[in-house]
Amino acid sequence: MIKDQKEQRIHVKLSLIFQYALNTALVLLGIVLCFLLGKEIIYFIRYAFLTTAIHNHYQFLERILVFFLYFELTALIVKYFKELYHFPMRYFLYIGITALIRLIVVYHDSPMNTFIFSSSVLVLVISFYMLNLAKEKH
Repeated sequence: MIKDQKEQRIHVKLSLIFQYALNTALVLLGIVLCFLLGKEIIYFIRYAFLTTAIHNHYQFLERILVFFLYFELTALIVKYFKELYHFPMRYFLYIGITALIRLIVVYHDSPMNTFIFSSSVLVLVISFYMLNLAKEKH
């Protein structure tokens, strides 16, 4: 009985240590992501006001999609703390869909790769739909 209580206390302390380490890492990652978001916003402002013509549409679109990836990861971290240390699955699906769309835009030279990436987006969208159906039933 006493041995079980000691083991339980050790497990609780160990989980708290890992929880603090995870929270610290996520806060640091959030700060870095905010910096990167600001960097992308400065790029968009410069591009909008200082550039007269768009030289590479794909590069600009890629930067927009990277901005949304940073934004979604930051939102995921915020949601983690608001949901009391829980990552909602739908945010991972958002990030996956955005990342795959970015791959389609950037690496669209190979039809087979484009088809595979598009199929992956379809699988993620279907997963998102099924997740919402399951949520509605509860």
